Amino acid sequence: MVHTVVVHLYAKDDADAIAKVASKLVEASQIYVKDKGTLDWFVMQDHQDKRAFTIVERYDVEASLDIHRANPFFATFGPYMQPLLEKPYEVRRFNELI
Repeated sequence: MVHTVVVHLYAKDDADAIAKVASKLVEASQIYVKDKGTLDWFVMQDHQDKRAFTIVERYDVEASLDIHRANPFFATFGPYMQPLLEKPYEVRRFNELI
């Protein structure tokens, strides 16, 4: 069963912060999509509110999250993003039905 993680991030009201969040998300997607067990790792920016971002991570099984967390980039991602965000990011986890 495919395990999906959806993360919502909201950048500070600052053009530099928004650009840094967008850049780091693109970098993360290029790194994480290569991890074993990762099916997809998408990043999106809201078409109206440029401060709002969403990550959709899809894994072959829930246990693949352990590989994701073990990626050395993971340890640097949160500390980099935290000062750029207006509020803590929201994480939701799902099991795909189809």
